[in-house]
Amino acid sequence: MKSGPETNDSLGVVGSHTPLRPSLASNMKSLRSRPALLIAAAAIAAAATILALSPRIVLSQEADSSSGGRPRETGDRALNIGANKTGISIGDSREWTGIRLNFRDTRLRRATGINATIWDPKQGGAGDVTGLAIGLPLTGGRDVHGIQVGGGISATGELVGIGVGLLGLGAGDRIGGIMVGGLGAGTGGDLRGIIIGGLGAGAGGEGRGIIIGGAGAGVAGDIRGAVIGGLGAGAGGDIRGIGIGGLGIGAAGNVRGIAVGGLGVGSGGEVAGLMVGGLGVAAGSGGKGVLIGGIGAGLGGNFSGIGIGGVGVGGGGDLTGIFIGGAGVGSGGTLKYLSIGGLGVGASRIEGVSIGGLGVGGEQLHGLMVAGGTVRVIEGGTLRGVGVSSFNYIQGTQRGLTIGIVNYARSLHGVQVGVVNIVRNNPKGRRWLPIVNWN
Repeated sequence: MKSGPETNDSLGVVGSHTPLRPSLASNMKSLRSRPALLIAAAAIAAAATILALSPRIVLSQEADSSSGGRPRETGDRALNIGANKTGISIGDSREWTGIRLNFRDTRLRRATGINATIWDPKQGGAGDVTGLAIGLPLTGGRDVHGIQVGGGISATGELVGIGVGLLGLGAGDRIGGIMVGGLGAGTGGDLRGIIIGGLGAGAGGEGRGIIIGGAGAGVAGDIRGAVIGGLGAGAGGDIRGIGIGGLGIGAAGNVRGIAVGGLGVGSGGEVAGLMVGGLGVAAGSGGKGVLIGGIGAGLGGNFSGIGIGGVGVGGGGDLTGIFIGGAGVGSGGTLKYLSIGGLGVGASRIEGVSIGGLGVGGEQLHGLMVAGGTVRVIEGGTLRGVGVSSFNYIQGTQRGLTIGIVNYARSLHGVQVGVVNIVRNNPKGRRWLPIVNWN
């Protein structure tokens, strides 16, 4: 006698002879053999949990009953997960705190936390970003504060914090903090902090801190701190601090501190500190400090300190200190203390010690004048002190001592020592004397 099919209601299966639906065991075995199904099931479960627990989930824009169900302009064009504009936002949300992901901002007001975009904001669509801004490859905002990373980073207002842009960084108002731009970093306003541009760094305003440009660095206003340009560095105003230019460094205003130019250093105003130019150093006005020019150093005004020029050192005003020129040293005013010229030294007035390879000359020579060729005082001038050369030619008045092969004085109040000594204002018997003459 056959028994009927055995049934197990608790398992929901029938006997092995006539299965009406798959067994639970076979279901579990099938799932275990398909990991992708398990992952999908877990993702669906997680989404269901979020949907159940989230106080507010907005898909697309919010609807406004007053507009016939059409989306409001003030609504979010995003999938927002969280409460009170806090949590995770995917899309063009207007205000968000937390994690915000968007292709391109077109109407952002404010984002706080992590803001990641693929493209820079649409014109008029940038908002304030505070926290971590990520560009994949581009990102930007109105005022961007915090840490910025991406291919390119921009701000219509200010860019402040720590930023690295593989292509570059830019801000309309100012850049502040530590910023590195692969190609360049620039702003229409001020640069403040440590700014590095692969090719260049520039500002329409002032620069304060350390500014480095691979090719060049420049600002329209003043630079205070350190500026380094691979080819050159310049300022439309003053440079105060350290300036280094591979080819040169220049300022329309004053240069104060240490300035080094591969070819030259130039200033439209005064210089103060240490200035070194491979070819030369020049200033439209004067200054004080140390000037070293491979070929020369020149100043339009008064200068106090040390000036060294491979060929020469010159000033339109007074030069006070130590000045050495390979060929010569010259001044349109007073040359004071020590001056040495390979060929010669000349000034309207010289005070102190002057040594010229061929000559020393001027209208008023006061001190010790030494030359291989001649010491000369022009007509109406005066030598007060000692003149030593082959030919001491005093067309004015000599007050002191001259030593040379030939000594000539139109008016003598002192002594001449040499092979031939000529004094025009002496009595006839003593106008020409060997060895020594006096009056």
